[in-house]
Amino acid sequence: MQVPVLDLKAQYAAIKDEVMRAITDVCESQLFALGPAVAEFEEKIAAYCGSKYAIGVSSGTDALLVSLMALEVKPGDEVITSPFTFFATAGSVARLGAKPVFVDIDPDSYNIDASRIEEKITEKTRAIIPVHLFG
Repeated sequence: MQVPVLDLKAQYAAIKDEVMRAITDVCESQLFALGPAVAEFEEKIAAYCGSKYAIGVSSGTDALLVSLMALEVKPGDEVITSPFTFFATAGSVARLGAKPVFVDIDPDSYNIDASRIEEKITEKTRAIIPVHLFG
């Protein structure tokens, strides 16, 4: 028996024409980065979030990095997160010269154990990245 890891066919079918049109438009324009589609996306996301600005990036890794940069995380700072995550979480912290500080997971939810975060906070703590697994 094979159990699919993820089957998005039904969800995709409902928006297939719109997705294909958007892909075709971008491919035909050859504006893959910083083009009008990205500007429109950023405007719509900002409006949806009730924010003045939004930045489209190429990956979740870049999203973490840009967020930490916006918080002015610097070498020597500490950022609390979960060890049960994709390596980009701690990698984004380390890339800025900061130190990832791990708080173990809650065995029932597999997410960071919120009751243990406070004991890890120091004067060097600059941010907390509470990874939410499994959607």
